[in-house]
Amino acid sequence: MAQFRTLDDIADAAGKRVLVRVDLNVPVKDGAVSDDTRIRAVAPTITELSDKGAKVILLAHFGRPKAKRDLTQSLAVVVPALAAILGRPVAFADDCIGPSVTKAVAALADGGVLLLENTRFHAGEEGNDPAFVDALAANGDLYVNDAFSAAHRAHASTEGLAHRLPAFAGRTMQAELEALDKALGTPVRPVVAIVGGAKVSSKIDLLENLVSKVDVLVIGGGMANTFLAAQGHDVGKSLCEHDLADTARKIVKAADAAGCRILLPSDGVVAWEFAANARHETVKVNAVPADAMILDAGPATVKEIEAALDKAKTLVWNGPLGAFELTPFDAATVAAAEAAAKRTRAGTLLSVAGGGDTVAALNHAGVAGAFSYVSTAGGAFLEWLEGKPLPGVEALKA
Repeated sequence: MAQFRTLDDIADAAGKRVLVRVDLNVPVKDGAVSDDTRIRAVAPTITELSDKGAKVILLAHFGRPKAKRDLTQSLAVVVPALAAILGRPVAFADDCIGPSVTKAVAALADGGVLLLENTRFHAGEEGNDPAFVDALAANGDLYVNDAFSAAHRAHASTEGLAHRLPAFAGRTMQAELEALDKALGTPVRPVVAIVGGAKVSSKIDLLENLVSKVDVLVIGGGMANTFLAAQGHDVGKSLCEHDLADTARKIVKAADAAGCRILLPSDGVVAWEFAANARHETVKVNAVPADAMILDAGPATVKEIEAALDKAKTLVWNGPLGAFELTPFDAATVAAAEAAAKRTRAGTLLSVAGGGDTVAALNHAGVAGAFSYVSTAGGAFLEWLEGKPLPGVEALKA
């Protein structure tokens, strides 16, 4: 793993103006933050710098204001929740560059925290415009990136600044990079990957990368139906991308060449309507009724997955194994998640999971806290799984 400078490498933060890129793109309902997960994730970095006497200046985006000032997308709404979690006052500037910011930074005491307005109010942010980068950099002595979830974007505040100021990874970024390196960079083998979700089309790059990196690739969810159909199985009315049969066969061939075993469902739970508690039965994958759809992996498949996890030392998970939001079609996802959690608690498995549906599924199973690392970064986590360099991470490499 390339070496990143972390907060440990900042010799003396006291009195320094530290620009910290954070992810505060949080859900808001009735004028207040409704889910503070991302705020809690960046709190340790902000608190540590503040306690060391740095002037902490936070940069973030919020929503999609389309490069113009749109006060319905103002970060001001986040200030009360941020101050409550930090347990200290948070000042707010009505822009992220210019005289008002210079004035607000000058007024900031050592250890003070200042949140700047939405960086995406300016076209220079997403355009990574050098003049905009310079304007941001003018208010800082050091740069810390603690927003892994935005690291797949080469924007001014996520990538450009790292080339203008001494750059460091914040604690959340550091934890994420260390977890990801252990999972796929330099993993302890055998490595199992569980990849689920609806469509193969959205995960072709991911599957092609994983077959060369892991020992067992478990494919579940609607994606599995495409692979089953490509093998000649009739999947009835199941969600299936029949036009991707050749792609599925190509991925299987690449897995064979790389010595990666692909584990597809051997049985499935079928139903005649997509609804919670719909009439259902368990069938072998070669006996799916023509008028039914597969909504979950069956118990025999779950046993095979559990057996693979029993031998594994490392697990990477992205996507549910069935329609987990509908009972009882959550059974396979919950059982596999519980098996992985049990092995992780016993200290015999390193488990790393990520992606929106994945986090929701693990929370649903009640085991997210038992995994070694759960990434809340959707797009960045996926691009990392696909083996793509992330601009915000590459820029931090010493």
